[in-house]
Amino acid sequence: MSNRLAAILVVLAVIAFLVYSSVFVVNERQQAIVLRFGEIVDVKTEPGIYVKAPFGFLDADNVQILEDRVLRFDLDNIRVQVSGGKFYEVDAFIAYRISDPRVFRSAVSGSVPLAEQRLRTRLDAALRRVYGLRGFEAALSEERASMMREVRDQLRPDATSLGLQIEDVRIRRTDLTAEVSQQTFDRMKAERLAEAERLRARGREAAQRIRARADREVVETVAAARKDSEILRGEGEATRSAAFAEAFQRDPNFFEFYRSMSAYISGLNSNGTTMVLTPDSEFFRYFNDAMGAARPVAPPAAAPAGAPAAPASPDSSTGAIQ
Repeated sequence: MSNRLAAILVVLAVIAFLVYSSVFVVNERQQAIVLRFGEIVDVKTEPGIYVKAPFGFLDADNVQILEDRVLRFDLDNIRVQVSGGKFYEVDAFIAYRISDPRVFRSAVSGSVPLAEQRLRTRLDAALRRVYGLRGFEAALSEERASMMREVRDQLRPDATSLGLQIEDVRIRRTDLTAEVSQQTFDRMKAERLAEAERLRARGREAAQRIRARADREVVETVAAARKDSEILRGEGEATRSAAFAEAFQRDPNFFEFYRSMSAYISGLNSNGTTMVLTPDSEFFRYFNDAMGAARPVAPPAAAPAGAPAAPASPDSSTGAIQ
């Protein structure tokens, strides 16, 4: 009984091993290549459970699982030269998928790293060709989309020979190299300084025009004000003269008295002026008499013959006022 049970267990183990080694599963993100003694006998692209010949360890039937989704391959710091002769650093990536598992197995033995290594060489060459026909500004303009399409179209024939399908090519970054960046910065700095100098020159020119216009307006305004002031001064003098004339006609004595007082204020002001006048001068008319009557002066007496001349009296001598 025990021998029979052991035999049954052995048979079940063998059956389980055969089932395990002959069944494989492909999910929705995968595809499978069935190999028999190294040759492709079948390709499974639909998800499901499949059967193969057992004894894969004897190279009878092997299954190689491949990705059936879009893969991404990044390529950084590619040094390219544009039409102007300058060098730039470009970062790009490729979106691709394995479209033909048979060709992919034959070309690169089903190795994704080996396939990406070959894509790297081809992408580098395509980017150099596309950038070499254009200037740096093209990668920063609307032409960038057409550049990416052009790189993609150049890659597709080579990718097809590897069993791959290029879905898209994108340029992530286009930047100047360190030495070119410094040269570009210096050039931009010089341009900005020149532009600033032009703006300052325009400002100085505008300031001179405004200053000249303001000076002209000042001269014109001052001239007009002086003209108006002279006119007003003349009218005032005329009114003043008319008022004096009317006052003289109304009361000539008072007018003469007022004029004499004004003359005393102006002449006797303590400004250090010295006047030499006789006491009976017309200037002292209102000093001698409040009514302004002239002071009579007696004629000098005749001296006897042979007698010395008498000294002049103080009233008839010349007086000095300081």
